[in-house]
Amino acid sequence: MTDDAPTPDLVRLASAYGIATEYWSFFGDRVQVPASTLRAVLAAMGIDASTDAAISAALVAEEERVWRELLPASFVTRAGVGVLWVHVFDGHDVTVTVALEDGSERALTIPEQRPAARLVDGILRWRVEIPVPDDLPLGWHTVRAEQRPFGGAEADRTASAPFVITPDRLGDPPARPGRTRGWGLMAQLYSVRSRASWGLGDFADLADLAAIAGERGADFLLINPVHAAEVTSPIEPSPYRPATRRFLAPLYVRPEDIREVAYLTPTERAVVEAARGPVAAMDDDADRIDRDAVWAAKRLGLDAIFAVPLTPSRRAELDAFAAREGQPLQDFALWCALEEHYLGRERPAEVDDIRSPLVAELRTRLADRVAFHVWLQWIADQQVADAQAAARAAGMAIGVMHDLAVGVHPQGSDAWSLREMYATGMAVGAPPDMYNQQGQTWNQPPWLPRALAEAGYAPLRDMIRTLLRHAGALRIDHVIGLFRLWWIPEGLSPAAGTYVRYDHEAMIGVLLLEAHRAGAVLIGEDLGNVEPWVREYLSARGVLGTSVLWFEREGDGFRPPEQYRRSLLATVNTHDLPPTAGYLADEHVALRARLGLLTRPVEEELADADAERASMLALLRERGLIGDEPGEAEVIEALNALITASPSQLLGVALVDAVGERRAQNQPGTDREYPNWQIPLAGPDGRAVLLDDLVHNDRFDALTRAVDTSVGRHPL
Repeated sequence: MTDDAPTPDLVRLASAYGIATEYWSFFGDRVQVPASTLRAVLAAMGIDASTDAAISAALVAEEERVWRELLPASFVTRAGVGVLWVHVFDGHDVTVTVALEDGSERALTIPEQRPAARLVDGILRWRVEIPVPDDLPLGWHTVRAEQRPFGGAEADRTASAPFVITPDRLGDPPARPGRTRGWGLMAQLYSVRSRASWGLGDFADLADLAAIAGERGADFLLINPVHAAEVTSPIEPSPYRPATRRFLAPLYVRPEDIREVAYLTPTERAVVEAARGPVAAMDDDADRIDRDAVWAAKRLGLDAIFAVPLTPSRRAELDAFAAREGQPLQDFALWCALEEHYLGRERPAEVDDIRSPLVAELRTRLADRVAFHVWLQWIADQQVADAQAAARAAGMAIGVMHDLAVGVHPQGSDAWSLREMYATGMAVGAPPDMYNQQGQTWNQPPWLPRALAEAGYAPLRDMIRTLLRHAGALRIDHVIGLFRLWWIPEGLSPAAGTYVRYDHEAMIGVLLLEAHRAGAVLIGEDLGNVEPWVREYLSARGVLGTSVLWFEREGDGFRPPEQYRRSLLATVNTHDLPPTAGYLADEHVALRARLGLLTRPVEEELADADAERASMLALLRERGLIGDEPGEAEVIEALNALITASPSQLLGVALVDAVGERRAQNQPGTDREYPNWQIPLAGPDGRAVLLDDLVHNDRFDALTRAVDTSVGRHPL
């Protein structure tokens, strides 16, 4: 045993909390997790494992914990699946009822048999296992238990908990009439600008891009996460590191599309136009997106529009929106107001506690700014609704496909207002793999599995409801995080982390229930080191997986697309790779070499890339998709046509491929070394491609036409 090898009791304790004590690496090695990592993860969960005595005490407490509870904290299952346990004192009866969402009530049948008992705190407690009835309706119900002494009339112990019945599976994705599957565009919204933009693609541009794609036969438009980020500079450029995952980024609001603009005075309108001028001049800049400049300008214009009194009907709409979103919206708006209030000023430690007297006082003092940020969320919600309406009007069967980030910023709104939900001193990331040989740390706190269960999974439910309110689909980034998530102790390298398991049946069930109610499609990004059974489980429940052409390897070559899974969103590339034009030009190697991210000599990486490219071109020639000396555009078109031969239910075309962009949007493993998530959409000549010109772009027209034709030619 090494100095940092875990003891058997530490292994037992870690396992009880879902912490992996060993795992298989991407490269096929069995890795034992060191004791120091296990202790750090347990500490983040509030468990003292610093000494052998503390570990022994924690083991006893964990074994007895569940026996002390009359009911579990929450119960998520499918109708007719599993058992609900109840722990009853010896000499007592129990009654259990379910209060259904519709207001009715059902009594559950209590079996006579009590299969197990345990003495805890000097009291003998029996476990009662109640089979879940197979006729319970889907929904968010409440289970209630009452314990009373034999022959007694009054209950001496009661409990209630969320009782959630979820669908077995979702149905197949919808398609246009006459087709059995669909295709869509994939775009980084901030990069897609028009001549009416404020230097950054926005929700109005989303509506126009959806209309353009829909008219060409697309059924969906997948965009980057549009979760809210900071409201003060500097704004985090990564859409995958938001301040909150529940609310939308006002950065994407188009000020001129707000109804109250019509009632601005000439002087007020001049303020809005003057604010837009300098950032609108950036629309033709193909170098970099400047979120800070855009938000500073938009905030001036939005402040002027917010000052316009609402009509009674508009006020009623805003009030209804605020009532529906409840306290979480008020807390998010307060966080925004506090960020503005303390910009450039010393921030008292008391402000970090949402329940502190100072925060309560500031909630009142900053009421006007809180109201402003509530209003902004209402406006954002309306503009996203308009974009989805435009998508459906253009013939899309699905429409907008949102992207759910895997986590949040450690100093963001969610980490502040939902602090008890997150593990401190931990960061989410990924272990080393073929493309990120040093591993990844995403600098985001992980959700605490038990805190989620104790909250009845309400934070997850509410987040999904917001995203699916005006969308037809949701892509879940790093869906494996709903099964197990890579936790990295603060200050350690990504390789020093370990996996922590979550209740995937509960979390996937919540997703399915909300998607079912919204009539939406779910796609899980299941690339990388994923346990095989996870993909089978997701497919069985109607959640599509993800396939990237370059990752579909078989021996020394590529897997024929006919062998892809049916339950997939199949694409040629992903936002974590350079666009296909850049990939064909070895930009994925050159960029990592420039940034010092390679662990092998660059010559070896280039040789592998050359062999990979040659193998792919040979496959395309074999199928008659390219000629002997194909140009770049011909190869890109052929690659996208190739995946239409798969049985996959959805096919995605990257907008960057459709216009010939070469630059990567993101280079994993970097932070400030590369302008991640700041690259505007440009063509092969390096000039910006605006939405106004997209309809006349020959490459865009040729690629979308070819894919649409191929999809029609290759039904499922």
